[in-house]
Amino acid sequence: MDPEIAALAGTAGTTLVTMLTTDTWHSIRDGLVSLWQRARPDRAPAIADEISVTRDDLLGAQAVGDREAEAEVRAEWQGRIRRLLAAHPELVEELRAMLVELTPDDTGVPAVTQHATASGQARVYQAGRDVRISGVEDA
Repeated sequence: MDPEIAALAGTAGTTLVTMLTTDTWHSIRDGLVSLWQRARPDRAPAIADEISVTRDDLLGAQAVGDREAEAEVRAEWQGRIRRLLAAHPELVEELRAMLVELTPDDTGVPAVTQHATASGQARVYQAGRDVRISGVEDA
């Protein structure tokens, strides 16, 4: 498997899952459906429906606090996108351009979402990038 295609599919799957729970979800759906329309026109309407169902599933999972569902959906769509790109590598640049257009910082990388739970006297330190902690004392 081409590592570039695998990485791009991973980014696309993550972006899809991230955007499906926002008001801008139509943008990613329309972009992905256009890729399928070019490569597999017979599958494009079903992909549009499946993305809509996936959105409903994610919103339902969020409502009940099911964080595993997000990872499962991400993996499922990463696989679908990877298989599409492997069969149709001519779509790689189009997908890359779409991701750059859809992500606010133009890096092609979606925002990081982190979740943590601490109990008792535990502490959680999270960062999306570099972190420096100073002056932390035990209570």
